[in-house]
Amino acid sequence: MSLRARINSPEENGSRGEDGHLVASYRAKLLEEIDLAEMSSLAAAERRVRLERVLGHIISREGPVLSTVERSQLIRRVVDEALGLGILEPLLEDASITEIMVNGPDAIFVERGGRVEQLPLRFASNDQLMQTIERIVSTVNRRVDESNPMVDARLPSGERVNVIIPPLSLTGATLTIRRFPRSFTLQELIGLGSLDEHMLHLLSGLVQARFNVIVSGATGTGKTTLLNALSGLIPEGERIITIEDSAELQLQQPHVIRLESRPPNVEGKGQVTIRDLVRNSLRMRPDRIVVGEVRGGESLDMLQAMSTGHDGSLATVHANSAEDALMRLQTLASMSDVEIPFVALHDQINSAVDVIVQLTRFADGARRITEIAILDSHGGEPYRLATVARFNAQPMAADGRVYGQFEYFPLPRRTADRLYMASQPVPQAFGVAQSAEQLATREAR
Repeated sequence: MSLRARINSPEENGSRGEDGHLVASYRAKLLEEIDLAEMSSLAAAERRVRLERVLGHIISREGPVLSTVERSQLIRRVVDEALGLGILEPLLEDASITEIMVNGPDAIFVERGGRVEQLPLRFASNDQLMQTIERIVSTVNRRVDESNPMVDARLPSGERVNVIIPPLSLTGATLTIRRFPRSFTLQELIGLGSLDEHMLHLLSGLVQARFNVIVSGATGTGKTTLLNALSGLIPEGERIITIEDSAELQLQQPHVIRLESRPPNVEGKGQVTIRDLVRNSLRMRPDRIVVGEVRGGESLDMLQAMSTGHDGSLATVHANSAEDALMRLQTLASMSDVEIPFVALHDQINSAVDVIVQLTRFADGARRITEIAILDSHGGEPYRLATVARFNAQPMAADGRVYGQFEYFPLPRRTADRLYMASQPVPQAFGVAQSAEQLATREAR
């Protein structure tokens, strides 16, 4: 079969219409003609240009004449295999893709615009997938094998990578690459329908009045995106410390210290946890502490910081509702190595948490703030949440979109007084409750 036919034959060459053996053959020829020592001295972009030029000469010399498109496709595929991540390379360059999910060599899914879709791509073999995985984890000085079948790391380019292989994964080697979108301002999020101007004015006042804010939501609801946008409301003169498992936040203020946890090395030593970083941050004279996500005993340290002079702190937590967020914080705080009764943890949360912002991802992929709730309880009282904003969703329309409208409720008097003392106005859309009966409150235990 001719080279042109082999390039365009999906039966022989799989999902991208290219023969894996053909690509491997040209990759081997390419490696024979280049000087590896010279290549290692070049920058990544120069390395790619050099390989493409050499491969072009090889194809001109040994292969039949190809169209410009066919020649470019072949060169791109061979160089991606030799230098990059093979069939994943174009996906990483596609700005519309926020998540790449490889479920074994034959199933590749991506997330675009909040929706997951399967692509007509596959790896030539399980060995090729494992080679790609090993290339990825080697960039962060990690290894993956039967003795270490799970890896969770951040690539130098910023993507978060999770790998799990057999025998833990029964579907074959599984690779998940999460790409973090660019930073969005709150005004841009308004344009996307995540919130509206009234909610922006309220959140701006709450952050600048140093309320402690918890952003709550399930996986993929946009918690980090909103947290990053909210952090933009913090005044520039303040000292901000961010603490994350994988550095995602991109604060624009001049006085920001970024801390990132560290997993144990191959010998199982050297781990630095989120909790270690939260404790250390308290000795760094922070004006604000921003925790990317609380998921363990560090919740206790964060709550103590919030209630002992570090007002205006921000954090995210995995939860499906504002009530769940409180229960989740209480459970996580109990995981600390300090034994504290649940009753004392309850009082600590009542003292520390001021606002919960709940996010939801809808069936059409849209991510919205579905509730802003003020924690209006104190001391040993049952948790009492006062909803001040809510999104009322309608059933999915014929065009596949979920529509609805935002609704507003009066603020508790204590919240309004605190905003007033910080010279922050109460947005007119909300107003102030004159009695407890005017509040949209509910209790949670």
